[in-house]
Amino acid sequence: MSLMKLYKLDQTCGACPEQYDVFRDNKQVGYIRLRGGILTVQYSDAGGILLMRIEFENDPLKGMFDTQEEKEFYLNKALEAIEKHFNERITEA
Repeated sequence: MSLMKLYKLDQTCGACPEQYDVFRDNKQVGYIRLRGGILTVQYSDAGGILLMRIEFENDPLKGMFDTQEEKEFYLNKALEAIEKHFNERITEA
């Protein structure tokens, strides 16, 4: 199953930063932000547990994705990190 079907992404800002609140079963489980050339993914919201950090060294001022394909690629990577953490939390419970 595609992770995009499990999660709802609510884009809260479109550029500089491009950011999303991520929901699963109507509960916020993630926060994704691209600002200053750095993509971060946190659980469960802004200021939460850092799950992933990617630096775009070739574009240190990057504040939004350049293409739809790039956006889909990195949002899928972000959802994979959230899903992995979500599953680990369930296993520990």
